[in-house]
Amino acid sequence: MLKQAIDELYGEFPYTYSLKYSGKFKPYRANIRLSGGNIQLNLSKKWEGVSNDIQIGIVQELLLKILKKRLKPLRTNTSSIELYNIFMKKIHIAAPKTDIDPVLEGSFDRVNSEYFYGLLEKTNLKWGNVSLSKLGSYEYGTDTIMISKVLDGEQEMLDYVMYHEMLHKKHKFKKSGSRSYHHTSEFRKDEREFKDSELIEKRLKRLLVRKRFSFRRMLSEMF
Repeated sequence: MLKQAIDELYGEFPYTYSLKYSGKFKPYRANIRLSGGNIQLNLSKKWEGVSNDIQIGIVQELLLKILKKRLKPLRTNTSSIELYNIFMKKIHIAAPKTDIDPVLEGSFDRVNSEYFYGLLEKTNLKWGNVSLSKLGSYEYGTDTIMISKVLDGEQEMLDYVMYHEMLHKKHKFKKSGSRSYHHTSEFRKDEREFKDSELIEKRLKRLLVRKRFSFRRMLSEMF
């Protein structure tokens, strides 16, 4: 399978390569590393049950990214890459919804009712760490929205960040050549539809400044 993926993209290939399925990854995650002349691909164990054609697609996507400036491919799109992207856009349907925090569910329901006509399917909803740099994320493979704990108790700003992540679920991503775009023009247009978005952005920035100052002061008192 790995050789087929490489032959279709590059023909002659100057690197050695290997592939490993790992139980350390979240479902349908993967990474690739280039060290010296060897390429190591690591895929979540969930990929073992997926058809070879789709697995070839993710392998080819990873190769195109890591070798972008090193090796010119014969092509930047294949039928397997197209199948992989379709798979990733649809995988949320099968993902179990077993991890839903009630506070985040309240936010999801408010935003869903006001901006999505209540039609967006419920995701897993989890609190992350108290992060000031990454306030939210949407993970396709597990259909999970994760929100920084720093927004706990900040309903207006929580709903604003929740809306952003729900837009990722709605729009997924678009492909152009070897690149995936997650913040498309359609995404940005919808993003501006959130009521008082510019004002909330300013409030959010002030909140993060206060939190950073609070954390620095706490650390200085500890050491």
